[in-house]
Amino acid sequence: MAQDVTYGSYLDLDRILAAQHPASDAHDEMLFIIVHQASELWLKLCIHELLAARECIVADNLRPAFKMLARVARAQGQLIQSWDVLSTMTPHDYSTIRPHLGGSSGFQSAQYRMMEFLLGGRKPKMVEMHEATPEVARELRAELDRKSIYAEAVALLARRGFTIPAEVLDRPVGAAWEHSPAVEAAWAEIYRDPQKHWDLYELAEKLVDLEYHFQRWRFGHLKTVERIIGFKTGTGGTPGVPYLEGVLKAAFFPELLSVRTAL
Repeated sequence: MAQDVTYGSYLDLDRILAAQHPASDAHDEMLFIIVHQASELWLKLCIHELLAARECIVADNLRPAFKMLARVARAQGQLIQSWDVLSTMTPHDYSTIRPHLGGSSGFQSAQYRMMEFLLGGRKPKMVEMHEATPEVARELRAELDRKSIYAEAVALLARRGFTIPAEVLDRPVGAAWEHSPAVEAAWAEIYRDPQKHWDLYELAEKLVDLEYHFQRWRFGHLKTVERIIGFKTGTGGTPGVPYLEGVLKAAFFPELLSVRTAL
């Protein structure tokens, strides 16, 4: 019964607080584990909100989507702040933990990959690293079989009467998004007269917020890795800092960035 529910039982705190299993005696391993576990919980919330926001965009019911997308941006702020906590770890601190991490790496986060896929950063080959967990791989492939939140936003522009070429609307949904001058022109029309297209204007700005915060998260990741391990190879075999520098140049919503130059 409801009156038997306690704070701890409702939140399942016994299991959550018992989910930290340091593999070493290093003091900072608890920090390392908790920061990453907390980040996965924030990612779970982001995915929950993005899935619902996409359905609202498909239904042309944008007002609820704005709250969901704003919430994702706030959650991204928590993810960004996590780097400030993790960066209290020194190179020596990390060296006492690294031998116990094996081949594990944040690069293997299925939820991070799902959030990328949802936003439109789609690289089907990235699913391959999750094949050891068939259910996760299936979920990622299922996401690649439907339009990203940005592709649905562009499809909404077409339904609202903006000129979006068929080759854009019919692009393979699992492929990475490529810049389209026609899509940029549609956003430019919206930005030049926001009063006429206010809800689409607000949708654009909510998406730009997500891009902005995602890039801030990537930059925080880059600088934290640089601070702690320098230019060493990452635990999962990634190139480390050079790889992170490369992804900083990737954009989910390229036309929403290029339109600013066109205005």
